[in-house]
Formats: sequence, structure tokens, C-alpha cells
Amino acid sequence: MDLFLIFLYFVALIPLIYTIWNILDQRRHQNCYILDYECYKAADERKLSTKFSGEIIRRNKHLGIADYKFLLKAIVSSGIGEETYAPKMVFDGREASPSLSDGVLEMDEFFSDSVGKLLARTGIHPSEIDVLVVNVSMLATCPSLSARIINNYKMKEDIKVYNLSGMGCSASLISVNIVQNIFKNLRNRNAVVVTSESLSLGWYNGNDRSMILANCLFRTGGCVMVLTNKPALKSRAMLELKQLVRTHHGSRDESYGCCIQKEDENGLAGFHLGKNLPKSATRAFADNLKQIAPKILPATELLRFAAALLFRKLSGGARPVINFKKGVEHFCLHTGGKAVIDGIAENLGLSEDDVEPARMTLHRFGNTSASSLWYVLAYMAAKGRLKKGDRVFMISFGAGFKCNSCLWKVLRDLDGRNNVWEDSIHTYPRTNLNNPFLEKYGWIHNEDSGQFHLPDDYEIPD
Repeated sequence: MDLFLIFLYFVALIPLIYTIWNILDQRRHQNCYILDYECYKAADERKLSTKFSGEIIRRNKHLGIADYKFLLKAIVSSGIGEETYAPKMVFDGREASPSLSDGVLEMDEFFSDSVGKLLARTGIHPSEIDVLVVNVSMLATCPSLSARIINNYKMKEDIKVYNLSGMGCSASLISVNIVQNIFKNLRNRNAVVVTSESLSLGWYNGNDRSMILANCLFRTGGCVMVLTNKPALKSRAMLELKQLVRTHHGSRDESYGCCIQKEDENGLAGFHLGKNLPKSATRAFADNLKQIAPKILPATELLRFAAALLFRKLSGGARPVINFKKGVEHFCLHTGGKAVIDGIAENLGLSEDDVEPARMTLHRFGNTSASSLWYVLAYMAAKGRLKKGDRVFMISFGAGFKCNSCLWKVLRDLDGRNNVWEDSIHTYPRTNLNNPFLEKYGWIHNEDSGQFHLPDDYEIPD
């Protein structure tokens, strides 16, 4: 009789056990892992030397001595070195009249180099890719850029495809979020995210200072990553996505217009970076931190911060700062410029060691838009910083205006072998990030604006 009752109890529990198992198994398949990633490095002949940068500026007939002085100041203080890369049409001297084929060629060079390398290294055949997400903000083609990749690598017919444009420098985390949401509903899937920016058709050839700044900051780059939710591949994975938060301030006119593609008064197209950009970025950043902090920080730090806020409200004093280092070991920051890195460091109370990867990436590769985060991550790996169990906090900003952030957990020690920093990591970090522009072109500051004239046949000396 007792055995019979036990049997009945067991039978009654079967639905509950099945439900619990189903929930646990579903969660096991909802994880989002990065198997590997590949950052693009253009050929050496695409490097923008100090001399050639001066030649590009000289070719712009809309500029005068006041514009030369402005650009010199901007480039000297940019934090960018002279080993960054530019698209082919600049070296062909056609930045004033680029064609659609220039933009397509720029992307094809990146696709053919990086997608193939990554698939070969991971051992995943193109037919095994279930999801493809491509984000390139400044180039929309028909058929789409994602279709070019599918055609080139002969991917399967039922692949889920997303082609994003206009999402700005924060687009790669948007792409990851798309994959994350797909993984929550479909089991045992592989995804490829391709993130880059096309500079060819966005190169500005006028003299509007808010638009010519983009030429000083943005450089050629891109990244391809393979993601999966297959439990069987977890042992091979590099990173696991733990949290992701997206903040969009597009409903605010000031934020919407601070970073926008437009034409100047002469009809020349370019990318406008407004004076209110820092304010808009700070506001979006603050709202994003309010959402992600409770998700990634321990309760003790949240309670300490709440108590400090209460104490300040009652007795005054300096505004308390939440300590993100209590829940994060590494900070992977968007290389939007020296001012962007400085601003994040100040707001989060980061040390120079914390922001070293972002500063060195900005110096070596410039602002590669949405792919910049992955060059920073590659620097950390190449330096042997990323150890199993570490947490990496990624922060990106983009037109709209958007601030997106996420937290990754490192699943195994990463040594950075064969990554984009392999041939130059031994020369970093550099204590002196000054570029040679002031030394070579500083004489411009002594020129009289009323009398200065640069002959058409002027050649910049070596």
C-alpha cells in the first residue's frame, strides 16, 4: 500500500518535474555566447600619414587659412595617431566626387577579408549560419549589403537576415540585441554579426566646421563576430552576454539634431557634430546607467549609493558617485574621441589604467564607428587582461541620440593571439600620444590670414 501511495505521489509530481525541467532547459538554450570575432585591418598602403593628411586638406579648395588653423587644432588634440586607415577613393584623390562603387568596394574589401577568416577559424561552414545581422549606417544598397554576404558565401535559403542602416556608432550592440532576442525563442542557432561603417560616400569636402570634424575622427574599420546559443559550444566560447540596455533620446529635438547627416549651405553632404553633442551624450549616458546599474552591481554597492544620496539630501555636500568597479573588472569604451573617453572616465571615476585600452585604440585605429568597441576588446585580450570569470562593461554612443551598454562575462582566459593588435601590441601603451601634426604644420599659426596664399602646385615636404 505504501509503495502504491509513493507511486501515486510520483505520478502526480511528473507534470511539475517536467515543467521545471522545461524551464531550466529553455534557459540553458537562451544564453548568448560569442565564439570568436575578427577585427578588420586594411592594407598598409591605406594608412593616413601626417604628410598625406595634409595633402587631403590641401586638395579641398573650399578651405582657407582660418580653416587650416581650426583643423590643425582639432587633429592635434584628437588623440589619433598616423597609422589609421582611410578608404581607397581618398588615396585616388576622388574624395570630392565619390561614386556608389567606392562605397561598395570599401565594404567588399572588409567582407572578403574578415568574414572568411572568422568562419575558417571557428570551423563553422556558411551553411550553418542561421542568423545574419549587418549594420552599416552610411551606405544602403539594393540588394542589401547582407544579401552580398549571403551571395558570396552561399548561405542557406531560410537564414534570418537583418540589415541595419542609420544607427550610428552604437549599432553593434543593437545587432547583438537582435541576436539575443532571437536566441530566446529559437534553440541551437548560430549567428553572424557584421558591423562597420562606409566612409566613402560620407566624406565631407566643404568648410563647415561642425561637419569637417568627422573627417578628422572617423577611420576605416569593421568587425565580424560569431554568436551561438548552443550549449555544446559553450566550452569553446569567449564571452557570455549577461545584460544589455538600450537608451534612445530621439524624442528630444536637441538630442536628435546633435549628430546628423545633412547638407551644408552649398549642398555638400556630410555628418554634422553639434556643439550640444556632449550635453546630449551625458544625458543619455546617465539614463542608461540608471537602468543597467541595478542589473550588474551587487546589492551592497546599490545600498551604499542609496544611503549616500539620502545623506546628501539631508545634509548637503558633494554628489556621491556609484562605484562600477564593484561589479566590473574591465571598461570597454567607444572611441568617439579623446573628449568622449575623458568624459566617461570622469563620470565613472575610472583610472588611466581603466581607459588605457580605449585611448590606445583611438590612437592606433581612430574612431571606427560601431566596430570600435571590438578593437578595444581586442587590445584587452592582446595584453592578457581578460581572465576567466572577469566582467567587461561595454559602453557605446550613436546618432539618434542613443547610448547602449552591456555586460559580458569572460568564459576562458583570452590571450589575443591572431587578433588585430598582433603586430603592434608590443609598442603599446605609449606614454606620449602626441601626433606629429603640430611639428609639421605648426607654422600655419604664424601666417597672416589676409596675406596667406597656398599655390595650387604646392607640395608638402617630407
